[in-house]
Amino acid sequence: MSALMIATITVKDPAKLQTYMLETQKVAAPFGAKLLLRAKVGKTLTGGDASHGMVVIVEFPSQAHIEQWYDSNEYRPLISLREEAAVMSLISYELLS
Repeated sequence: MSALMIATITVKDPAKLQTYMLETQKVAAPFGAKLLLRAKVGKTLTGGDASHGMVVIVEFPSQAHIEQWYDSNEYRPLISLREEAAVMSLISYELLS
């Protein structure tokens, strides 16, 4: 069953974030990743904290694919770039039937 990875992002360095996003898409593609949404925060309508400013949603074929991508030798070198580029929270979600 499909799974989603949702990233909330506070940008520190726009140029580095752009590089991170491009490289991450290349690395994630072999794991079946499909970018569904990249958007900036509009307005908080109720509750919650939207100070992060940006959100990205990526669909993977399964939770296992997300974990394989995140733990891969190909993604590992991008972690330091991610940390330089932004404060980011990555959370995976398994879709319910």
